[in-house]
Amino acid sequence: MYVLKHGIKKNPEKRWALPDRIFFGYGACAILAGAFLEHPPLEGFYGERIIPGEGFSGNHVYVTNGLIAFDYHGYSARERLLEHHGKGWASRSAGWHYAITRVDFDLLDTVELNRRKILGPDQYLYDPVPRARRFLRRIDHAEAAARALRTLTS
Repeated sequence: MYVLKHGIKKNPEKRWALPDRIFFGYGACAILAGAFLEHPPLEGFYGERIIPGEGFSGNHVYVTNGLIAFDYHGYSARERLLEHHGKGWASRSAGWHYAITRVDFDLLDTVELNRRKILGPDQYLYDPVPRARRFLRRIDHAEAAARALRTLTS
């Protein structure tokens, strides 16, 4: 889990200058998930959202087929992603807990994202959707998903 220096998320230039994985891991995860679902490289995936308990940070959006998940880390077993995310936030905030909901809104729609206290694509320094598409194109999705699936059976 990355820990950003104070103030980076509030500074559009510094935020945009972050490496892709950190950029998509700190606030733009919904954009990455939305770009994935816009032109799914694999079938059967849908969005899910981790919603932290009242008063806690740690919102996260990723895509999953129920067994494996994809986010800024790449593909992993869904349960491993949830465990990793939960341990990271619980180590920073005693009592941290969350709920998971299936995404039933457009992850690239600013109004829908803002309703859920998430920035929309037009609220970044530049349009993050092309950046997300480039990030996705660098991945061999079939191979990476197969590797994540193998971790479930070993």
